[in-house]
Amino acid sequence: MKNVFNFLVFFFLVAPLYAQKKLVPVSQSALTGISLPNGSKKDSRMLSVGSAKMLLEIESKKANTSLAATEVLLLPSVSASGFNADSLVKNLTDKGWAITIVDADNKYAWLQKNSDYLMMYFSMNTKETGLYFAKANAAPVQNTPANNTEIIATANTANDQQQQTTDTKIETTAPEIIQQPTPPVTHSGFAFTTTNFDDGWTSTVQEDWVEATKGNIKVLIHYPNKNADAYSSDLMEGLKHAWNVLVAPKYSSATNMEFKPLYSWQSIEFAEADMVEKISGRNVHVVFFKKNYSGGNGKFLEFITPDKNSFEKEFGPYSNEALAASWDKMAAMANYNKFAVAASDLNGKWTSNFTGMTQYVNAYTGADAGANTHASNENFEFGAGNTYKWDLGVASGFVGNIKFQSVKSAGKFTSVNNWQVKFSDIEGKPKTYNVQFVCIKGARVLWIGETGFGKKE
Repeated sequence: MKNVFNFLVFFFLVAPLYAQKKLVPVSQSALTGISLPNGSKKDSRMLSVGSAKMLLEIESKKANTSLAATEVLLLPSVSASGFNADSLVKNLTDKGWAITIVDADNKYAWLQKNSDYLMMYFSMNTKETGLYFAKANAAPVQNTPANNTEIIATANTANDQQQQTTDTKIETTAPEIIQQPTPPVTHSGFAFTTTNFDDGWTSTVQEDWVEATKGNIKVLIHYPNKNADAYSSDLMEGLKHAWNVLVAPKYSSATNMEFKPLYSWQSIEFAEADMVEKISGRNVHVVFFKKNYSGGNGKFLEFITPDKNSFEKEFGPYSNEALAASWDKMAAMANYNKFAVAASDLNGKWTSNFTGMTQYVNAYTGADAGANTHASNENFEFGAGNTYKWDLGVASGFVGNIKFQSVKSAGKFTSVNNWQVKFSDIEGKPKTYNVQFVCIKGARVLWIGETGFGKKE
């Protein structure tokens, strides 16, 4: 499982005379060549540079490379200078730098120009903005974890474990109309393989994607794919590689092909072409899209329409602004990977795990100041007669003084409808949760409230 790391570095003031010598005005970054706003300063103090290097090396080690020269820049706050993330991206791209945001934390990014690679950290605070650069000794290589049920099932659970078992607020109106299952259940072993949404879209489960259709428009919501999702420091090359893996094999020819990614803190991957479908021989217009959210949860989507005008009528024309609202409508199509849950689907054990650590470093001495860890394991086991067992175990605290807590209960559950389940006892009282399935290749993730669970075979 992928651990989540948040690193806090504390900076201490040194003597004013020393600070005057080592904290000097600067108008340009030496490593990148970008212009900086008025009032920017370069911090050459040993403690500041050492701490910044330590902070950057935490990420560079994940990409199997080390760092050399480190540049620490202190910029005026956004309110004072107007210099924000978009300003930084524009300045870097104007200078020819390609930007790849680190999925786990969007304050970090890899920069590439020709054979040069830099690690970057950018943090906008109330009083000032911190901008750090360090030169990599070798090209970064990031190992992408395998896409399996456990990884996806435990995403975005760090801050919600306790709330899930105490919050009784639920949706009172189902967001869509569901096609009722026809007994017996389908060959997949699940009662529902189709969802009819009330806005006209219909989703069906396929082997390698969920297919959403409305009229003559089809959208393929691709499942996570280790090959296509592999990390690339070059956004354009990564997009072309994913196209060759997920799109190209289904078509016999392509014309008017364009690859138009947009660099930003949440970069956009966009490609389009007029294609000929192998399976039908039809001429279609294909758009390949992904919004790279800072949490790493973007999905590759393939839009298939009769022509370019049909696509733009539904989703709008291409925008050269990464923050344009039109991208949100396209990205939202990933939410159509959503299927109802029947009581018979729940049988067996479903589990969710989370592990996280906060590492503290004393920037003055460089010494390890301790690590605060958090780990949890939550399980539902459903049996005959609508019975269930539930347990949650949590271990947290500083290493050497970790405290353990656990709760459990058992009872009977009731399917309120295809989107809600009521449990007779969770921590001493009845609870009702919204439920749904999200499909991945060869399996499903069961969402109960805000937590995703993988089936334990």
